[in-house]
Amino acid sequence: MRKIFFAVTMALACLGSTAQKAHVNKADMDLRAKPGDNFWQYAVGGWLKTHPLDAQHPQNGAFVDLDEQNNDRINKLIMNYAKKHLEQGTDGQKIGSLYRLYMDTISRNKMGYQPILPYLKQVRELKDRQSLLKLMYDFDAKGFNTTPWGISISMNPYNSSEIMMSAGHGGPSLAQEFYANPNEQQKAVVAARKALYKDFFKMVGYSDAEAQKKMEAEWAIEHAIGVKTFDQVKSRDPRARIHITTWQELKKDYKGLDWEAYRAALKYPTDFEKINVGQPDALHEVERVLAETSIEDLKSYMELQIIRSCAGYLSDDFTNRSFEYRKAVYGVKEQQPRWKRAVSFIDNNLGETIGKLYVKEYFPESSRQRVIKLIDDLKKAFEDRLNDNTWMSATTKQKAIEKLHAIYINVGYPEKWDDQEKYIDIREDENMVENFIRISAATRKGMIEKYWNKPIDKHTMGCTPQTINAFYNPRFNSINFPAAILQPPFFDPEADYATNYGAIGVVIGHEMSHGFDDKGCQFDKDGNLINWWTDADKANYDKRTEVLANWFSQQEAVPGLNVNGKKTLGENIGDNGGINIAFRAFENRMKLEPLKDAEGFTPAQRFYLAYARVWASNSTPEYVAYAVNTDTHSPHMLRVNAALPMIDSWYKTFNIKKNCKMFIPSDQRARIW
Repeated sequence: MRKIFFAVTMALACLGSTAQKAHVNKADMDLRAKPGDNFWQYAVGGWLKTHPLDAQHPQNGAFVDLDEQNNDRINKLIMNYAKKHLEQGTDGQKIGSLYRLYMDTISRNKMGYQPILPYLKQVRELKDRQSLLKLMYDFDAKGFNTTPWGISISMNPYNSSEIMMSAGHGGPSLAQEFYANPNEQQKAVVAARKALYKDFFKMVGYSDAEAQKKMEAEWAIEHAIGVKTFDQVKSRDPRARIHITTWQELKKDYKGLDWEAYRAALKYPTDFEKINVGQPDALHEVERVLAETSIEDLKSYMELQIIRSCAGYLSDDFTNRSFEYRKAVYGVKEQQPRWKRAVSFIDNNLGETIGKLYVKEYFPESSRQRVIKLIDDLKKAFEDRLNDNTWMSATTKQKAIEKLHAIYINVGYPEKWDDQEKYIDIREDENMVENFIRISAATRKGMIEKYWNKPIDKHTMGCTPQTINAFYNPRFNSINFPAAILQPPFFDPEADYATNYGAIGVVIGHEMSHGFDDKGCQFDKDGNLINWWTDADKANYDKRTEVLANWFSQQEAVPGLNVNGKKTLGENIGDNGGINIAFRAFENRMKLEPLKDAEGFTPAQRFYLAYARVWASNSTPEYVAYAVNTDTHSPHMLRVNAALPMIDSWYKTFNIKKNCKMFIPSDQRARIW
């Protein structure tokens, strides 16, 4: 999940009021605005005015601030090895070598697209379909994504302690809506992407006419598969993506695909029986495409996948052209400097190696323990609200409480490092593409070794400690807070608990609420996709969440483009529950340690001002439109102005009356968690 959450700090102070101060920066506010008419403007209008977008980002705010801090921190860690030539195979050697390879502009520009030319030539020389398919599988194993289908290791959705295999389709580079019935913004994205693809073909030697033809051939393939793919709403339904069969039946039902050859090429194990097919119609469309599409068109598809997979490892011409696409789609003006791109590249490929160094340098164990205690406080507040719940039966309520208490809590870093990167071998006497190929194979080998025929570790975080995010995993029933998000500005060690509950508290509550959103509520306390609701309770739940879905569908993100309330329902439930749970935790603490009014604001008002400050950000219109069309989160402004009118305590806190623009009658508000 992207950009939703939230922080504690690497220097977490005691939450008691004695060591903390009320913190309201009136300069961030616009006191001319009325809180009941536009709370976003009221709470962060000053910040928006004094923090215009820079040239490198399509959106700013707390996440970007942390990302920039992370760049500096990780770069500092990398620099410890950048000028050293250490023993081959050591962590320091891998980091230093990869950095030097990435930053060697002279060599990369001199080579141009030569590093991928041998692979393009193999595709161009293909004469028959059987040889083409075999090369597809072999190149997929190299990380080129040339095969529009595949298999992977996954968990049994009905038994979270069992590992099995999954089968799915590939091909589309965009969501289904971009192919089937695109709106104006989606059409613009498609046009920009097709222009990029055409230029990629020209950059590897084709004439303008040839590049146009090859681009159209490739696009026809991904379009055909794309329209058969689930749209973004249906993709959120876990039951729609479960069709468990056996390996032998799979080969019979999808006989147009050579499953054994593909499995062998990627060196997946043979000792399995069950396999889940995510989207049967799309997979059958892949069969049709591979059988009926001309060899020349399939070769165009393969060539483009090779170029796309390796564009970031080639000359500046390729990275610069890719940035032009970002400019058109996101409205960003300036490409980030090479060193930042190097940080991102190394972090993406040696994430755990960097993570160990990151935790040691920036995340003390004392902070981790304090965060765990804070999460316990929010869990208690959630239990209070569940016990007060009036719309669930006692049976379902008890199961909900059991699930809440069964949540695995991962804070900062994993309890056990995976060591999946031990097989990665970085060689400076070879180019970036060849190193990328070895990284792909080593990563897959490490994944197989970690999961196959091994007990499932539900404390696995699924991300690196330096990830700036937080998330809930329904299969593990776990909430995860990586170290990088556990710091200011989301948690202010100098601010009182009213402010901190409004920021970090809502984050924690948000993640807990995901276990009970429209998707998470379908999994039980052990992470199994099993119904634990009575029919009446689930019908009541669906009726209540529908209120939220309909409300957000009325919200205009940019002129002419509304939010999809069904697509964003899970995140909006997370915000709704997170605010309510955090406010209950705030009220619980107020009973023990009362706070006074400060700087003209009550403690409860400071809670909501802190919440709004989390989402203060300026964005390009292009970026907002793209996010609405691709993201399951509502835009930042609406996570304030559309979320708060559904929260009863907000009305009381700011004395919101019927004549206020944001007022919603009490009987029309969504009351879920």
